[in-house]
Amino acid sequence: MNLDDLRLFVRVAELGTLSSVARERDVAVSQISRTMSQLEAHCGVQLLRRTTHGLSLTAEGEVFLGYCRNIAQTLDELDGEFTSRARNVRGVVRVAVSANMAQHVLVPSLPALVARHPGLTIELQVSDALVDMSRDGIDIAIRTGSTQTEEVIAGQIGSHGRRLYASPAYLKKHGKPKHPDDLAKHRIITTSTAPRLNDWPFVLDGKTVVRPMHGHLRASSTAITQEMALAGLGICRVHDLIAAPLVRRGELIEVLAKFTDQQVVPVYAMMLPERHRLPKIRACVDFWAEWLPQFTDSQQ
Repeated sequence: MNLDDLRLFVRVAELGTLSSVARERDVAVSQISRTMSQLEAHCGVQLLRRTTHGLSLTAEGEVFLGYCRNIAQTLDELDGEFTSRARNVRGVVRVAVSANMAQHVLVPSLPALVARHPGLTIELQVSDALVDMSRDGIDIAIRTGSTQTEEVIAGQIGSHGRRLYASPAYLKKHGKPKHPDDLAKHRIITTSTAPRLNDWPFVLDGKTVVRPMHGHLRASSTAITQEMALAGLGICRVHDLIAAPLVRRGELIEVLAKFTDQQVVPVYAMMLPERHRLPKIRACVDFWAEWLPQFTDSQQ
């Protein structure tokens, strides 16, 4: 039994199938299965129940998993201590982030990040869906808005707002709305997976009024809704950091600016409590907390 075998057992327990772990490690399923069998032989007990529906832990497997996690955490902390003293941050950092944020915000930050910490390997897990950080092996999840949960540590790294935009071609054909009431006569683009983003806030007579929008076109990805707006298909509510360079290039035009309640919200780096002190994770979070405000200022 070696230390990597213990880490492997933890991932098998978290993902619930050998094939998922094999894909994650880019190895044959038979290799993962063989390692699990060797662990069971070494311990002299059955650790996993294998069924056609997947895997589950035996009572002995639950006990073994607890020890494996404690050992892995201790080793990570030990490695982090030596790495910190050597001032040489290294290792793989898996970051969950939305497609739009990844393409337009995070990727532009990577040249400076890897130049500062060349020993880091950054792996972006790109999806608009929320992830299970423990199950999916995520070190940092970039999220916006509320972070009310006891399961993660949240560090604010910046802020953003949302505004309304359309392409020049769309506005030339349909005209520019002058009041939120005019939106009833326009084509609206919304998201199909985050209903709260379809509640568009406006300031009318000094008060914030929220108008639920029912899109003529919808998509599960905010990156795609933005592409729909760029294609001249309607008016869309877009992340201001992402839209700013498109406005400068003349690809998008802001609409209803004087009525829009931007509702600036924080951007957080979410981390698991047992891992947030690791130097490789702290290096990324500290860098983005320094870099993102500068990037925001440059976009305005």
